[in-house]
Amino acid sequence: MMAEFDAIVVGSGITGGFAAKELTEAGLKVLMIERGPKIEHGAGYVTETLAPWDLPFRGLGDAERYEHVYPVQMKNRHFTEFTQNHFCRDDENPYTTPAAGEFTWFRSYNLGGRSLTWGRQCYRWSDYDFGANKRDGIGTDWPIRYAELAPWYDRVEEFVGVSGAAEGLPQLPDGRFQPPMALNVVEQHVRDGISKRWPDRRLTIGRTANLTVAKDERSACQNRNICARGCSYGAYFSTQSASLPAAMKTGLLTVVTDSVVEAVDYDPATRRATGVRYLDTATKQHKRATARVIFLNAGAFNTNHILLRSHSEAMPFGLANSSGVLGTHIMDHATSLSAIAIMPGFEKHTTFGNRPTGIVIPRFRNLDVLDGNGFTRGYSFQGGAVQSTWTQGKREAGIGHDFKAQLRTPGEWKAIFVTFAESMPRATNRLTLDPAKTDANGAPALKIAFEHGKEEHAALADAKAEAATMLSAVGGHVVMGMDQPGPGGSAIHEMGGARMGFDPATSVLDRWSRAHDVANLFVTDGAQMSSSACQNPSLTYLALTARACDAAVSMLRAGKI
Repeated sequence: MMAEFDAIVVGSGITGGFAAKELTEAGLKVLMIERGPKIEHGAGYVTETLAPWDLPFRGLGDAERYEHVYPVQMKNRHFTEFTQNHFCRDDENPYTTPAAGEFTWFRSYNLGGRSLTWGRQCYRWSDYDFGANKRDGIGTDWPIRYAELAPWYDRVEEFVGVSGAAEGLPQLPDGRFQPPMALNVVEQHVRDGISKRWPDRRLTIGRTANLTVAKDERSACQNRNICARGCSYGAYFSTQSASLPAAMKTGLLTVVTDSVVEAVDYDPATRRATGVRYLDTATKQHKRATARVIFLNAGAFNTNHILLRSHSEAMPFGLANSSGVLGTHIMDHATSLSAIAIMPGFEKHTTFGNRPTGIVIPRFRNLDVLDGNGFTRGYSFQGGAVQSTWTQGKREAGIGHDFKAQLRTPGEWKAIFVTFAESMPRATNRLTLDPAKTDANGAPALKIAFEHGKEEHAALADAKAEAATMLSAVGGHVVMGMDQPGPGGSAIHEMGGARMGFDPATSVLDRWSRAHDVANLFVTDGAQMSSSACQNPSLTYLALTARACDAAVSMLRAGKI
């Protein structure tokens, strides 16, 4: 029987939207399935231009309702009354964790997925990252290196629109950048001081998927920094602003929303996936679609969830799981607020606008030699310098004309360094199906077992010390710092579970992001990651997606899948 589609893409987030674009532009007829509701670009951003007084709870939200409906999502730093429609309901989408380990799983179940709410930081990985597992023997070796991915980084950056500054650092390769946003006066001071004292350390502006120059039908960033509400200008990269319009122009894309994929169908005779089964949540009808190739882009943990649920007599432990490692070696960066310092001497300086990115200090530990600090990988800092405003007075005692006048002018400056430390791939950090818990549709809930280990704790301890040393050296007065990681999920960089590798006995995917066991099944979201590096992973997901789409099209045309 002829397949209905050439390809099915499950998920419409950053990688799902990009896969749909790449596959349709290559001439394939594609079905994209999204579990959540449709959100139209522009018209669907219902709170984008509202002021706090336009909302019932002035932007803070209904705390009592949040405790029952969004008890996990409300912990997300991007979650407010302005953005709550872009996050999933926890009461309808439960998951479980062991008593010993908390995991805050932040999710956006809607068209565009987390492409509407992501932090937009875009960093290339280097061979320090792709070679790390082989170097220290932890995890399985990546079957690719930076040179193979570099042209795909180029392709993605040119389409996405990434603003940033070239720095010539081997551990953080430069890309195809739009002009960078500017450092503020305090950040420039800290950059100069650090570079003078430590030539191997570099503070630079965050490389972000916010346009500084208009591109195609997208406008330059307006510096509002309310990105997670949705941006009608299309100034930041999302499925709605960029990937979906490009795919729709081909006339080859069908989009289905409010439809939860229940399983991937598999034919053991041909060792091929034949399609997917999904539930229309509006009508409660069970449906099926067929295709010649399947791309799973539901988000790292949801993709694992689908594969685990897709068990059969031929594959009793989950689809593409002959290795037995499906769901294992999950990761999330270990994060901590390493230092806050008062920066005196800049009170007469201020800024205008709301720049939607911070700073980054790329990894400087354990590059060419191990530094002997109790960990083998690295960490990076993000953060920036911010100035106190009138809100400083809301917790201060005071009344009268002088107090009011004081709050009319900007206050002291603070520099903030937040650490992102590499998360090690461990077999004990894993996903399984919970036989005792189901979601609103009756499907088994996902159980997330995750804990940070000694390496992550050692990295954060070192980061706290180094953050204080650097800020003190440039004239800062450090007032606090922490070295304990937040719960798993805090970085919102969950990845792994269907890792890539050379050996089918120890990995799920091959070097093309294709399942070893199922020749026409590709996984190109965060589930494919074999290690986590210490920089934001989304740009690497996109580059791997572009590369896998090209490979899939070539295989289809050659009759290999």
